[in-house]
Amino acid sequence: MPTLRQLAVETLTHLSERGESTLAVDADARRILREWLLAARRGETAAPPAAAPQPPQSVEEKLAYLQQRAVRWKPALRLGTLRETMVFATGSPHARLMLVGEAPGYEEELRQEPFVGPAGRLLTRILAAMGLQRSEVYISNVCKFRPSMGAQQGTANRPPTEEELAACLPLILAEIRAIRPACIICLGATAAKGLLGTTATVGSLRGQWLECQGIPLRVTYHPSYLLRNETLSARRAVWEDMLAAMQQLGMPISPRQQNYFTTSSAP
Repeated sequence: MPTLRQLAVETLTHLSERGESTLAVDADARRILREWLLAARRGETAAPPAAAPQPPQSVEEKLAYLQQRAVRWKPALRLGTLRETMVFATGSPHARLMLVGEAPGYEEELRQEPFVGPAGRLLTRILAAMGLQRSEVYISNVCKFRPSMGAQQGTANRPPTEEELAACLPLILAEIRAIRPACIICLGATAAKGLLGTTATVGSLRGQWLECQGIPLRVTYHPSYLLRNETLSARRAVWEDMLAAMQQLGMPISPRQQNYFTTSSAP
């Protein structure tokens, strides 16, 4: 299993490749990085402190560790633009299919589970049409905190900013590394911006296989888009991306599934 130092180098390398030149870190992180740098200059291999806890070994342990860290994730909370309740993920840590959205909304924050509002209920129906249950896949968000709109926010939601996405990015990337799914479905332009570093539209990204950390990734419309746009063409576009994921996973596809939304009938 990679050491904490190796994971840090991997994450920093990824951010550098994405064009990031600065990173917010606290005093403890600066001290550790400085020690690693000095040790590297001396040609030493930095040893972990004697009292350091053993790194997590299983996928479940890795995710539990990440969830514990995420609760008070300083890079995100110090921004002052995100609410404090952390919403982590749901589903199987051994899932072959991972779905990633943008950020929790009102209902997700209330229940501390992603995709449980109207868009989440639609996503559950889409998964059922694929022959999958929520417990069989892994569902998460790029941003782990509901973006704030002030004291009178109520049930209103907004998408996370680029700064908020960047602050939470190490968490979702660590989740992907821990799970190593067979493929990822990126739900919406904001999630695509976080995982792929692109400002391209969903329309220009969907219909093709991309890649995140060596894992095949498919971009499709967020379920909330389908709640606003109930046209047959919009629903068929999302379903085609789901069919592509099923094919990637080696799942059987029935003639009925293949023909969903080619007529007015729906699954």
